[in-house]
Amino acid sequence: MDPKNGSSFTGFILLGFSDRPQLERVLFVVLLIFYLLTLLGNTTIIALSRLDPHLQTPMYFFLSNLSFLDLCYTTSTVPQLLVHLRGADKSISFAACVAQLFVSLWLGSTECILLGVMAIDRYAAICRPLHYTVIMHPRLCALMASASWFIGFANSSLQTVLTFLVPLCGRNKIDHFLCEVPPLLKLACVDTTVNESELFFVGVIILLIPVALITFSYGRIVRAVLRIKSAAGQRKVFGTCGSHLTVVSLFYGTAIYAYLQPSNNYSQDQGKFISLFYTIVTPMVNPFIYTLRNKDVTGAMRKVFCGGYDSR
Repeated sequence: MDPKNGSSFTGFILLGFSDRPQLERVLFVVLLIFYLLTLLGNTTIIALSRLDPHLQTPMYFFLSNLSFLDLCYTTSTVPQLLVHLRGADKSISFAACVAQLFVSLWLGSTECILLGVMAIDRYAAICRPLHYTVIMHPRLCALMASASWFIGFANSSLQTVLTFLVPLCGRNKIDHFLCEVPPLLKLACVDTTVNESELFFVGVIILLIPVALITFSYGRIVRAVLRIKSAAGQRKVFGTCGSHLTVVSLFYGTAIYAYLQPSNNYSQDQGKFISLFYTIVTPMVNPFIYTLRNKDVTGAMRKVFCGGYDSR
């Protein structure tokens, strides 16, 4: 490819929040704290799921996958963002930009599918309790988790290749703090209608099909819960399912806003803050949402951290 189509430059400039230096200083402190909490919270979930035999169930298997995914997701973007917030150099190499886009798309797409899978698990546990262990067999759980990661990988591969095939004509200033498809397409010097239509179509599949699955599952769950005569039983179910629905609302709400709105309505400033939300805020709050009202997890934490854990 020749220089005029933009392939000759070696990297990009991530403008991020460089036009707001005071905001950069505040964001650095806030995001550093959020990132450390993300590492602590998600690592704790993974460790507890391994250490406590009572948490070695399908629900916590998928939750461990979600925590590991969130750890990788934030680590693929936040450390570099922190460096850019503290320094004048906002550059990122071409290879690093490709890698960041690929990894973030892979993990984001995987989370979309995984949250749908977790809804199936809750449906089986609540609506088919007597057959739960047969339905959610460890092999099936591993297969569904693997399928989530594979679908995310396939979607990311497609989107990354299509995005970087678009001619940029030497433009390399990305009005964002990370490499994402919408701001990268803004650099194109050709019509990107086909790319935007393809992105919208795939976004509908990756985002809205799991949402429909979650809606169906929870519709059946609500009907089953209303038949439970025990108030304590209802509270326990709503506590577990409420945590999952909160995570679903936070993640899908921001992702749908970022990827399924028309490009002519896309605001770069709003896009940056929406991206901040699903790249750092959501992964940070997920462990707290799942643990604050979960007696199994809080009990396991007391056993481990208070020295009461028995390996038997």
